[in-house]
Amino acid sequence: MTARSGGMALRLSRLSRHSDGRYLFVPMDHSVGDGPIVAARDFNGLVRTAVAGGADAIVVHKGRAATVDPGLLRDCALIVHLSASTSHATDVDAKVLVGDVEEAIQLGADAVSVHVNIGSDTESRQLTDLSSVADACRRWGMPLLAMVYPRGPRITDPHDPRLLSHVVNVAADLGASMVKTTWSAPLERMSEVVESCPIPVLVAGGPSRSDADLANYAAGVIAAGCSGLAVGRSFFESSTPASVIRTLSAAVHESPRLTERLGAVQRVPVR
Repeated sequence: MTARSGGMALRLSRLSRHSDGRYLFVPMDHSVGDGPIVAARDFNGLVRTAVAGGADAIVVHKGRAATVDPGLLRDCALIVHLSASTSHATDVDAKVLVGDVEEAIQLGADAVSVHVNIGSDTESRQLTDLSSVADACRRWGMPLLAMVYPRGPRITDPHDPRLLSHVVNVAADLGASMVKTTWSAPLERMSEVVESCPIPVLVAGGPSRSDADLANYAAGVIAAGCSGLAVGRSFFESSTPASVIRTLSAAVHESPRLTERLGAVQRVPVR
């Protein structure tokens, strides 16, 4: 094993704090796109709540990463997001690179992430960016989370399982370590997406949900065979974020292990 391949393995292991190959990521990079998610003085408190509740990693931009108390990340991985856009752009589906792998390494990141919108007017540039970041990740032994969505003027149904199977395989074929995408409709058909893809598939949390809806949603995602969840808004917009993160962590890490111990693991069949 080379030093860099060893570094890749080490960083990948840090992304699943329970060492079970499952992941609960908390994206908190929304301040670039939409504005602050919390007062500056409260950001570290929000990170503390996420870590205490069982989050495996937080996702932030490079400048915000530099403000996070390093002590909070002893039991939680750091993913530095390299893509950006704002809600004020003429094309809100366009994403550009605003950081690189070397900067993320200097910040102590365990992984980087890149956002690609398949079907957008700038899809070709975004695919080029994903590929170039994947090449840098391979050189540096850095895991890459590709956030790939069917989103743009040519997309009629972003929750079509066949379309989702296509976009997650774009991520795999261009060198990502894992992929995050949106959910299928119906949710159980995420099993088809998972079965099609050679890398771990995580599902976005989407819009804010009630605690009960979020618990059911998380359970459905895991039952369909997904490797985890990436939930931001339902966490930091909740009046009870500590409860939300504990519920999600239990769904991702505890329920699957309990089911396996009972010998009753049943994946939704591929249709």
